[in-house]
Amino acid sequence: MTGTTPLAPGGADLAEALAFLEKYPDMQAIDVFLTDCHGIGRGKTIRRHELEGVYTAGRALPMSLFGQDVAGDDVAASGLVMTEGGGDKRCWPIPGTLGYLPHTKRGQLLISMYHDDGSPVAGEPRPALARQIDRAKAAGFTPMGAFELEFYLIDPQKTPDGRYRPAPYVLTNRHSNLRNTMSVDELDEMSPLFDAIYAGAAHLGLTLETLISEYAPGQYELTIRYRDLLRAADDVIIAKRLIRTCARRFGLEACFMPKPFGHEAGSGMHLHLSLADGDGNNLFADQPDGSLSPLMLHAIGGIRGTIGDTMLVLAPFMNSWRRFASAVYSPASDDWGIENRNVAIRVPGQPGKTRHFEHRVAGVDANPYLVATVTLAAALDGIEHKTDPGAPSNDEMNAAKKPGDLPQGWLEAIDRFDQSAFTRHALGDCLHTAFGAIKRAEYHRMALEVSNAEWELYGFTV
Repeated sequence: MTGTTPLAPGGADLAEALAFLEKYPDMQAIDVFLTDCHGIGRGKTIRRHELEGVYTAGRALPMSLFGQDVAGDDVAASGLVMTEGGGDKRCWPIPGTLGYLPHTKRGQLLISMYHDDGSPVAGEPRPALARQIDRAKAAGFTPMGAFELEFYLIDPQKTPDGRYRPAPYVLTNRHSNLRNTMSVDELDEMSPLFDAIYAGAAHLGLTLETLISEYAPGQYELTIRYRDLLRAADDVIIAKRLIRTCARRFGLEACFMPKPFGHEAGSGMHLHLSLADGDGNNLFADQPDGSLSPLMLHAIGGIRGTIGDTMLVLAPFMNSWRRFASAVYSPASDDWGIENRNVAIRVPGQPGKTRHFEHRVAGVDANPYLVATVTLAAALDGIEHKTDPGAPSNDEMNAAKKPGDLPQGWLEAIDRFDQSAFTRHALGDCLHTAFGAIKRAEYHRMALEVSNAEWELYGFTV
């Protein structure tokens, strides 16, 4: 088959698939998946000859994928299990996400689910972000952004006492318990793995940039190039899977749980955000007198006023809340400041045309589509209502924090989310109901689990 087909829902075109198949003649399989509310890829591995059909006829998957918990079990209260008889819905490619993973020798394609009339399925996270971007564009703004990913590399072989530990260095097979923060020699000892990650990124249309060794043994950070916000969120899904699959080929596991080691730094997913005009000019750029943009300040004000309602999105799992128990570079607050990493919303210090803000609360376990959706929705609300952000914080690291109007734990965050008119409006009724129900079911599931720490501390003592 040659030529192109009429545009499918979402704008996918057969020409993209044909060019890909020509570029990679030896590639025999493609991983085709959508992203659930947890940020997990759910889909199928298809054979080479099936790819054209995904572009011309879509691919059927059950809508209940958006009503599952993190383990893949159905949550009936989500409202998405056995809906409309439990039948499948048609999924179509997301343009620009078809790429090749050289270390797996397979292709990869992100897809999105639609009803028969071409409208997006409301339980899927990505369309919720697309709706907020459309809202921004109707107001004359083009949202731009990038995420930073912090993560751990883990040795899959447990220690004799049954614990996981940071991965050995790939080049030397040496273990280290030192932080080695921003050590370039540590990066060199891991260089074969990161070389493979960068090589894979080049085939995926993913521009990974700066790499550092972070503030814990085995912890690293990768930044991704700034671009339009929807694609920035796609980049996180693509990057996390790239890192995971590469790590496995080196006998390691990539860990995106935000607090794998209680006494070490947590892993965040910082969102950098700005708004551009129709010509690409940054509307958050400093004023002629050097002062901060009122538009940006109003956006920050809107976000500050809603952080409490959105904490379940920013910290969606039980482990997420361990990151705030020790606030080492983790913003357990709702404040803002200039060049201050002790706040929730940081305005980087570099002045001028590149001015933007960094939302630092989300953990690396959060769904990037949902994080971007609630952040953008709050920023737009702040701009519409000219919300005052208040005075910037000048607190130093480890300074005592006021608790602010934030939930103090996971269950409180679930309750707050469920009752929030803001999150319901930002995500839409269907997604809001499903996400809250899934998180509540997961809370009850984890409440029944007795940990090894409880046995060690209480089992034969009390």
